[in-house]
Amino acid sequence: MNAKFKNLISTVFPLIGIVIITVLINKDILEFFNTSILYMCVVSIFAIQWICFIPSYIYQTENYFDLTGSITYVGISITIIILNNNLDFRTLLIGLLVIIWALRLGFFLFYRIQKKGFDSRFKEITPDFFRLLMTWTLQGVWIFLTFSAGLVAMSSTQKTPIDIYLIAGLLIWIIGFSIEIIADRQKQIFRSNPDNKNTFITSGLWSWSRHPNYFGEIILWIGIFTISIPVLSGWQYLTFISPIFVFVLLTYISGIPLLEKAADAHWGTSSSYKIYRQNTSILIPFPPKKSN
Repeated sequence: MNAKFKNLISTVFPLIGIVIITVLINKDILEFFNTSILYMCVVSIFAIQWICFIPSYIYQTENYFDLTGSITYVGISITIIILNNNLDFRTLLIGLLVIIWALRLGFFLFYRIQKKGFDSRFKEITPDFFRLLMTWTLQGVWIFLTFSAGLVAMSSTQKTPIDIYLIAGLLIWIIGFSIEIIADRQKQIFRSNPDNKNTFITSGLWSWSRHPNYFGEIILWIGIFTISIPVLSGWQYLTFISPIFVFVLLTYISGIPLLEKAADAHWGTSSSYKIYRQNTSILIPFPPKKSN
C-alpha cells in the first residue's frame, strides 16, 4: 500500500470513530447557542491540532507538539467551565485536576525537549507531510479519548452532589499524579548527575517498576473516570475507554514498547541491566525480586 494513502487512511478512520462515539455519548449535554458543548469541544480539539500542524510542517519543528496537546486540555476545560450555566463542584473538580495534570506534564515535556534540542520520535515524521498530519491528528484522538469521561461529566446537564465516587476518584487521582511526578522528578535528578551518563536509573520508584511514571498516568485517568461515573448513562459508559485507551497506548503502542526496545539496544548486553530487567516489574510497582 502506498505510504501516503496508508497515512491518509490512518488519519481518516480514527476521525470517523471519534464522530460515531461523540454522537452516541451526546446525551443530556449542555448547549451554547443551540449547539452541543461536547460537539464544540471535539471540533476545537482537532482544529487546534491542525492549525498547529501548519507551522510545524513549514518550519520542520516538533518542539511545541506536547505543549500544544497540554494547552488543548487546559483550554477545553476552561471553556466548559465558562460556558457551563449549571456549574457544580464535580465539574470544577474534574476541570481543575485535568488542568493541573496538563500544565505539569506539558511544561515538563516541553522543558525536556528544549533541553535536548529535539524529539527522537519525530526524526522521520516531520519531513513527511501526510505522516506529520496523521501524528497531529492522532494527538487530537488521544486528547479526546483520554478526556472523554471528563468531557461528558463536565458538560452534562445531570448534576449530583458530592458522593463516594467523587471522593474515591479524587484519592485515586492524587495517588496516580503523585506517583507520576515523583517518578519523573527522580529520573530528572538522576540524569542531571554527570556521573550517571549512559547509565539507567534503578533507585526510588524505579527500583519497584521500570516505568512507574506510566503506572501513575494510568491510575490518575482511572480517577477521572471514577469521579465521572454518577452522571454517566447509556452509551456514555463508552467513555470507560479513557483509562483503557491510556493503558493500551502506554503498554502496547507508544510508551513502554518503544522505551524497552531502546533500553535493550543500549544496555541489552549489560549484566546489571539484565538483572534489573529480570527482577523489576515492568509497570505495576512491586518490591524487586532478590537475585539468586
